[in-house]
Amino acid sequence: RVQLEESGGGSVQPGGSLRLSCAVPKVAYSQTCMAWFRQAPGKEREGIAAIGGDGNTVYDFSVKGRFTLSRDNTKPMMYLQMNSLKPEDTAMYYCSYIRPCYSTNCGGGSCYTDEGIEYNDFGPGTQVTVSS
Repeated sequence: RVQLEESGGGSVQPGGSLRLSCAVPKVAYSQTCMAWFRQAPGKEREGIAAIGGDGNTVYDFSVKGRFTLSRDNTKPMMYLQMNSLKPEDTAMYYCSYIRPCYSTNCGGGSCYTDEGIEYNDFGPGTQVTVSS
């Protein structure tokens, strides 16, 4: 089973920033797609950002321009830099990965590989709360 662990969540005011981290297993990034999801109270979990084995990143329209996904190829970590946070960003945030995978996309509330496979394994999550 995939072992993942998210960290970096917290409480911030609207307009603030947070950086989430995800410890992923040491795998070949060129064959691995990774993604960030979130789930707000009373809502379905939604995919918001992903990176393919090809290195291309994709974002849901709700976070595009404000959130940046990155990964460190020297150690097994993935990050989500979140700027200009809004109250509607309040949610539990989860990371996930799929391999083998070379290209990924997000849309319609989820992220998936180009073969249509959805991410199914998630860490315990980290809570992000945005309020004044």
